[in-house]
Amino acid sequence: MSWLTNFVRPKIRALVDKSDVPDNLWLKCPNCETMLFSRDIANNANVCTSCDFHMKIDVNARLKLLFDNGEFEEIGLPKTKDDPLKFKDLKKYKDRLKDSRHKTKRNDALVVAKGLIGGRTTVIAAFDFRFMGGSMGSALGDGILTAAELAVKEGAALITVPASGGARMQEGIISLMQMPRTVIAIEKVKKANLPYIVLLTDPTTGGVSASFAMLGDIHIAEPRAQIGFAGRRVIQETIREELPNDFQTAEYLLEHGMVDMVVHRKELNKEIGKILNILMINSTANNADIADTNSNDTDNTDNSNDGNDK
Repeated sequence: MSWLTNFVRPKIRALVDKSDVPDNLWLKCPNCETMLFSRDIANNANVCTSCDFHMKIDVNARLKLLFDNGEFEEIGLPKTKDDPLKFKDLKKYKDRLKDSRHKTKRNDALVVAKGLIGGRTTVIAAFDFRFMGGSMGSALGDGILTAAELAVKEGAALITVPASGGARMQEGIISLMQMPRTVIAIEKVKKANLPYIVLLTDPTTGGVSASFAMLGDIHIAEPRAQIGFAGRRVIQETIREELPNDFQTAEYLLEHGMVDMVVHRKELNKEIGKILNILMINSTANNADIADTNSNDTDNTDNSNDGNDK
């Protein structure tokens, strides 16, 4: 028995070493609780193969799905001051930022990229929910402004893809100031007669939903995405009424006119491409009209001056 225990068993264990088996080989669907093979889910755009539930997806994978042929150029964003309020709760804000940057390999929760959708030049500002829940701080406000200015410069459509719990409490009033800043950024795109589309993903809540996320020309949502301002429990306790089971879902908002379309993740590139090819034709025509008007105004001014000189 001692020989079996001390010699044979270690040899067998060495042949089937558990370290050879990845920890994330399988995952459980949050909706139907089916055990799923990770590779199958990755190949299916992080959509459950059993119940079609749309799980969270890495921001790079999302951008590849949205842009034509998965090709895009990531845009560098301005650096902002870390921890402007020297905030500390259970943990220092600086340490939270450090941990999130190590986990995501990104400076903050927003990624801005440029590429083609439906053959049309498009700028996308997409959230990385893994970075402090996609919360909105000064860096994110700067990122949205950068994306809007780039869209205007390139004459491109702007798409935002929020996935956020709202404003970042560690930045206090500074995070709330990003709400009007992002609204002003979106106004720059609209004044240039360029399309602004919002792709609402799970979750889109708080200060993000109360600012730029609800100002789109077109609002598209992924199936069953949670979209709202305050949480379900807070609303129920405030109004003291039971809410519908599908309250704050993409389908509920579609039924009540807050969302224009609910589109499967794998169909987004095709559907957004169709929309852009309609909206960008109108935008091009409008810009041409404005240019002609400005040209005529200049000519009239010159003629008027000539008359005065005489």
